[in-house]
Amino acid sequence: MIIRLLSAALAAGFLAAVVVTGLELTLTSPLIAAAERYETQETHQADRGLPIVLAHAGHDHAAPDAAPEWQPGEGLPRMAFTALATLVGAVGYALLLGAVMLACGREPTPQRALAFAVAGFASVALAPGLGLPPELPGSEAAPLAARQAWWVMTVASTGMGLYLIAIRRSLIAILGGLVLIVAPHVTGAPLPPEGESALPAALAAQFAARSLAIGFVFWALIGLGFGWAWQVFGRKPAQGTADV
Repeated sequence: MIIRLLSAALAAGFLAAVVVTGLELTLTSPLIAAAERYETQETHQADRGLPIVLAHAGHDHAAPDAAPEWQPGEGLPRMAFTALATLVGAVGYALLLGAVMLACGREPTPQRALAFAVAGFASVALAPGLGLPPELPGSEAAPLAARQAWWVMTVASTGMGLYLIAIRRSLIAILGGLVLIVAPHVTGAPLPPEGESALPAALAAQFAARSLAIGFVFWALIGLGFGWAWQVFGRKPAQGTADV
C-alpha cells in the first residue's frame, strides 16, 4: 500500500510539475520580473535618498548594510529552481491527497481523486486567496507571522468544513461545515499597512488571477494523475503461460 501510494504520488506530481512549470514560466514569471524591476527602482531611490513608497512583501526592509538574500540567477538557473520547487510541492500535495482519500475510506479513481483535488484547491489556494491574494515582490503586506497564522487557520477551517459537508452530510454537519468555511473571512485577513505603493494595481491583480488559475490546473492534474496512477499500479500482472 505504501509503495503504491508513493508511486502514484510521484507519477501525479511529475505530470503536474511538467505542465504547471511551463504555465508558470509563460504566465507568471514575466509578471514577477516586471515587479522586481519596480523593486530595483525603489532600491535606487533609497540609495539616492529619495522617499520610499514601496514596501517589500513577506519581510521587513533590511538594514542598508545587510547582506542580500540569495536568489537563483536569471535564465536557466531560475527556470530550474522553479521546476524543482513545483515538482517537490506537487509530489507532496499528491501524497497528502492520497492519504486523505484513504483515510476517508475512498478508493482513488480519476473522477473521485479529481473531486478531492478540487476540494484541496479550494482549501489551500482559493479560500486563503480571498483574503490574502498571491503577491508579487514589492507588494505591501501585513506582518508575516500574522499572515501565516491566518493562512493556516483558513486552510484547516475550509478543509474541515468541506469534509463535514461532503463526507458526513448530515444537517448538523453541513451547518457546522458552512460555519467553519465562513469563519476565517468573518474574522478577516490581516491588513497591509496603509501607504502608497509604486507597484501598479493592474499588475498585482493580473498576477493573482493567473496564479489562482494555474493553481486550479495544478490541483486538477494532481487529482487526475493520482487517480490514474493508483489504478495502473494496482493492476496485477498477467500470469504467463506455464512452461511446457
